[in-house]
Amino acid sequence: MNSFTYQIPTEIVFGKDSEALTASLVRKYGGSRVFIVYGGGSAVRSGLLERICGQFDEAGLAYETLGGVHPNPHLEFAREGVKKALQWGADFFLAIGGGSVIDTAKAIAIGTANPETDIWKFWVKEETVTKSLPVGVILTISAAGSETSDSSVLTNMETGVKRGLSTPFNRPAFAVMNPELTYTLPTYQVACGVVDIMMHTMDRYFNPVTDNQLTDEIAEALLRTAIHNGSIAVKNAHDYSAMSELMWCGSLSHNGLTGLGGRKDFAPHQLGHELSARFDVAHGASLSAVWGSWARYVYKTDVARFARFAASVWGIRGASEDAAAIAGIHATEEYFTSLGMPTNFTSLGIGVQTDEVLHDLALRCTYYRSRKVGTFQVLDEPDLYEIYKAANV
Repeated sequence: MNSFTYQIPTEIVFGKDSEALTASLVRKYGGSRVFIVYGGGSAVRSGLLERICGQFDEAGLAYETLGGVHPNPHLEFAREGVKKALQWGADFFLAIGGGSVIDTAKAIAIGTANPETDIWKFWVKEETVTKSLPVGVILTISAAGSETSDSSVLTNMETGVKRGLSTPFNRPAFAVMNPELTYTLPTYQVACGVVDIMMHTMDRYFNPVTDNQLTDEIAEALLRTAIHNGSIAVKNAHDYSAMSELMWCGSLSHNGLTGLGGRKDFAPHQLGHELSARFDVAHGASLSAVWGSWARYVYKTDVARFARFAASVWGIRGASEDAAAIAGIHATEEYFTSLGMPTNFTSLGIGVQTDEVLHDLALRCTYYRSRKVGTFQVLDEPDLYEIYKAANV
């Protein structure tokens, strides 16, 4: 087992009706003026927002609301949130939703704690976060794992640039997780969530460190659990057992546990980020669209790793290592297809792109040749171009 430092300060309250404890949790973590952030309206239509506001009224907590968070959350919206939170005097932020809402709340919390600095400077690494304000979460979408992660992703719509920020200050104070709150999700969102959960795990699993037995076993078990329950959930989003397993998988997939002692790769995430920034496609769909092309491009770097993945996750045994590796990649793509998820640009809905676009995507993925991507196999601009080219069917 390799060296690591691991701290997860987020208090997790999991189970039916757990949202009933929200007001007491806000109080516990010092909140008195709560800035509630939510998405496109499902929190309103379901009555969840009204119930939480009623709790706050009874508890004597002041609150303000800000709805309208967009998938692939926009920097511009977060900036407006900072202005409103500062004007109102918020001291606590509550995200009601999934990853986009949570990431936005994290950004607003950082911006409110640092009013002298434009938040984008933190996301492009011009400034370092040294303080924030507390964030709580009521999770309604099992996908991003942002409810326990140290990351937040924003898209600058003016420049078309998507960036992620990882900092301990992004860890929420608490996460309320009631699987029943995910029952209203459309099938497509459930499927995107399953892909995101798998990819957060696989982008840690496929790395150059191969002697972390327990970490690898945890990752493989999580993948098997997500795959099994994902197939059930896309057919019946009211299956409590399946939805609860996916909800817990989502948190564990992105809180660092499945990669302890390793070196995160996240090349498929970087490839997908450029697609979602340019074409505004769902995050999970952008990942499944490129993963197979990435895997076929890099698998010979460590064939044994992909063969182990095939055996431990998909039960593929009895073939040569190379054949098993390829079969495991194929099985993963077939599973994505069974969920209704894309495995190339055409099924992603963006169509076959010009060579000029592919080169531009690769260039942007390297931050204009200022970095390389990945750890399993370190990729430069020509490598990234070839992966996009392979997915461009």
